[in-house]
Amino acid sequence: MSAPRRALLDTSVIIDLERLDLGAFATVEPSVSAVTLAELAYGLNTPDPVERLARTERYYATLDQFEVLPFDIPAARLYGILAELVRLAGRNPRPRRLDLQIAATAAAHSLPLLTRNPADFADLDRLLEVVPL
Repeated sequence: MSAPRRALLDTSVIIDLERLDLGAFATVEPSVSAVTLAELAYGLNTPDPVERLARTERYYATLDQFEVLPFDIPAARLYGILAELVRLAGRNPRPRRLDLQIAATAAAHSLPLLTRNPADFADLDRLLEVVPL
C-alpha cells in the first residue's frame, strides 16, 4: 500500500520537523490545523531570546510552507464524537481539547495524522488514522 498524497502534521511534528525521518510520508503534501498555529503562537512568548527567535521562525515557516486547515463546522461535529470516544475509554477529554481539535481537523478532511505523541490520540482509530513518527 502506498502512502497517501496528503497528511496533517501534529504540532509535535512541526516542532521536531528538522530532526524527523518521515519515512513513507516524506513526499506527502503536508497540512497543519489552525489549532497547531494557535499552539505555536502561544509558545512564542518565552523569556529566553534565543528560544523565542527559534519559535518565531518556526511559526512563520509553518505559515509559509503548509496549507492551514480551519477548525470548521465539520471538524467541530467530529470533535464531539472524538471527545466521547476518549470518555468512553475511561479518560478525561478536557485536558486533550487541543489535541482532539487537531484530530477532528484531520478526520474532517480524511487525512492521516502524523504525530510524535501517539498516546495523545489513543482510542480514536475508529475515525482517524494516527501515524506515529
